[in-house]
Amino acid sequence: MSGNTQSGFLALELDGDGAHPAAWRKARHAPDGLLNGARIRSTVLAAESAGFHIATFADGPVSSGRDVAGRLNALQRAAFAGPVTSSIVLVPEVDTVYTEPFHVSTQLASLDYVSGGRAGWLVAASGSAEEAAAVGRSFAEGAALAQEAAASVEVSRRLWDSWEDGAVIRDVATGRYLDVDKLHYVDFETPADFAGPGYSVKGPSIIPRPLQGQLPVVAHAGLLPSDADVVLVSAPTPSLLVAEVAEVRRAIAGGGAVVGGGATLAGGAAVVAELDVVLDARGQSASGRLAELDAFTPWSSSRARFIGTAAELVDFLAELLAVADGIRLHPAVLDVELEELAQLVLPELRRRGALKPVAQGGTFRELLGLERPLSRYASLGSEN
Repeated sequence: MSGNTQSGFLALELDGDGAHPAAWRKARHAPDGLLNGARIRSTVLAAESAGFHIATFADGPVSSGRDVAGRLNALQRAAFAGPVTSSIVLVPEVDTVYTEPFHVSTQLASLDYVSGGRAGWLVAASGSAEEAAAVGRSFAEGAALAQEAAASVEVSRRLWDSWEDGAVIRDVATGRYLDVDKLHYVDFETPADFAGPGYSVKGPSIIPRPLQGQLPVVAHAGLLPSDADVVLVSAPTPSLLVAEVAEVRRAIAGGGAVVGGGATLAGGAAVVAELDVVLDARGQSASGRLAELDAFTPWSSSRARFIGTAAELVDFLAELLAVADGIRLHPAVLDVELEELAQLVLPELRRRGALKPVAQGGTFRELLGLERPLSRYASLGSEN
């Protein structure tokens, strides 16, 4: 997706009870509700009903101490949400450092099937020594994280292409389920300068090609400089966020200007702004609600934070959507902010024409304006 658009899309992070570490204290359920399917179903359906285009699911270690310290796997939560939803795109965060690329690829392909083509991949690269120790691997950091992420994404993309479209033929007369000429080895090997333990993947995949052909890949700016379909942009304050998004937009339009850490961005990538949100609600001011939550556990975040009324948020989001393709909102307390967003924010943005229509049965690639690609191996025919 390149250049400005008349309207954009909104994503909502659905992890836990909200982005604030003390959000569970204001949630409308017992803490153990986070560990069952009923909570997943209710929140994702509420987000879909409100008109959000995308739901994301965070993963990784949770904070220890007084606050809730448990979560279900992000990919499993997204897979559970797939069959109960019809329009909202489902994008789980999946690590690329301490996971097996082959299994990540097949799990994401399965998600694309259960969601009817509404799946994406939020790429993460964990720099946690605790996670490394948990799986018995050496600790990766710095430039090695980007290498791990790029290699894992390349493996998945090759495996998704390893089955051509139409490989499953179910030919009863000949007793053939597959056309073997349409399955291909991917023959991936990590480069010689790979910082972590090297590996190879032969392929083909064990799952037919995803419905979208290739799942859109979402990553924070700088992690996958040339491989992301969607770039997440953060800044310390709302005003700086608008400027940063505009700078990233210019970088993409200019064919890959330098952005963050000396990396260049892929041309055509969609730009999505990251924003924490605290709203006036239930007769309390946003600043008062935040102070009450911070009294339990202070909230530290690298994202810009909006604190104010729903009407003020509408104005800011409209301004931001003038330069961004989309915005991902991180509500302080999911149960509270989502209600305000559904009733006061999204309807007004739609009235102003700032949001794309929600497409029933649409795919993530269609939302991004991306065509469904052919398999890279399709031209090989019977050579592989």
